[in-house]
Amino acid sequence: MNEKLDILVFGAHADDAEIGMAGTIIKHTTAGLRVGICDLTYAEMSSNGTVELRKQEAAAAADVLGLSYRSNLGLPDRGLERNPEQLAAITAEIRRCAPRIVFAPYWEDRHPDHTWCSRLVEEAVFNAKLRRYMPELPPVQVEQIYYYFINDTAPASVLVDVTAQYERKVDALSCYASQFGLAPGNDAVATPLTQGYVDRVRYRDAIAGQRSLIPYAEGFVIKTPFVADMLL
Repeated sequence: MNEKLDILVFGAHADDAEIGMAGTIIKHTTAGLRVGICDLTYAEMSSNGTVELRKQEAAAAADVLGLSYRSNLGLPDRGLERNPEQLAAITAEIRRCAPRIVFAPYWEDRHPDHTWCSRLVEEAVFNAKLRRYMPELPPVQVEQIYYYFINDTAPASVLVDVTAQYERKVDALSCYASQFGLAPGNDAVATPLTQGYVDRVRYRDAIAGQRSLIPYAEGFVIKTPFVADMLL
C-alpha cells in the first residue's frame, strides 16, 4: 500500500523521533501536512519494556503527534549495518511513501544504532531516485534530508520554534513510560533514559532557542544548502 506523505521521519527505535523532533512533527501535522514515522527496529534489545509494550507506546505517541502513518521495518536492534537487504528495505519504504522531505538522526550519537540509521537512510534516499535500482517500485526524488538530534548535538543549520507545541511534545514522550520511568514494583532497571532524561531534553530544547529568544526550539542540520534567489 502506498502512503503519499509530505514528511517521513526515520528512527532506529520508537521514541527516537519524539525525542528529537516531536514539536516539529506536531507543528506540521496541525497545519494539515501528512507526516509519517518509520521505526527501523522493534527495540527488542532495550533494557526495559517488551516489544509488545513498545508497539503500544509507539501507537499512543502516534495519536499525540497526529501522524498519518507509522511503520516498523523489523530490522535487528543492535544489528543495523550496511548490507543490501537493509538498504533495500529502507529504500522501498521511501518509495512507498514518496515523501518530499526525509528526516534522519544526526550522524554522530552515543548510540551506534542511531548513527547506523543516519547512514542507511542517507544512502537509501540516494538509491530511491535511481530508476534501475529496485525497478519494481517507481523512483522517488526526495527534496531534502534533515538530521535531528537525539543524544548528542552540534551547531544547528535550522531552528524550528516549537514553544506552542512543547507540552504536547512532553505528552508524546510520556507515552513511553517503559523507557523514561521507573515504576515501583516492576522489573525495570536504571538506564540513562530513566534518570531525568525528559528533563534533559527540555533543557536542550530551551538552550537551542535561547540565542533567538525562543522559549523552545528544535534544531536540525542539513548537508545540502538551501538555494535562495534573494536574502531580502
